[in-house]
Amino acid sequence: MSEEAHGFGVPEVLKIVKVSYRQLDYWARTELVRPSLKEAEGSGSQRLYSFQDLLKLRVVKSLLDAGVSLQKIRIAVDTLEVLKQPATGTTLISDGKHVYAEDSPDALLDLLKDGQGVFAIAVDRVWTDLEKKVGKRRSPARTTAQAKGA
Repeated sequence: MSEEAHGFGVPEVLKIVKVSYRQLDYWARTELVRPSLKEAEGSGSQRLYSFQDLLKLRVVKSLLDAGVSLQKIRIAVDTLEVLKQPATGTTLISDGKHVYAEDSPDALLDLLKDGQGVFAIAVDRVWTDLEKKVGKRRSPARTTAQAKGA
């Protein structure tokens, strides 16, 4: 079974993304980042997050840690919705009003040259870091599952 089909439960998401349960729950309830694989359906049910959800959560956490407002973070998350897999060099950058997904150094320089850049985050670096963390957490489980199927 692929990681995408399996999904990531809340305890695993908390460890990978390094956020509290309260933050994760608040972001799901306010629809900042909702679990795309399975919503909670009452007491005892568990949310399941996809890898793309983890990417959004890591971006949210990084921007919050940098002091970016939740309003601007919401715009950044909406911009991430259109990216399936960030191309090498993709950077989310804000001019204070809009958030752009740029992969051209010239476009980045245009926004930054007059001090227009409010925040920027290299999405592909977050993606790569997340792949490493997920791989480390998932490799023993995959090995066990493969051994049982063999």
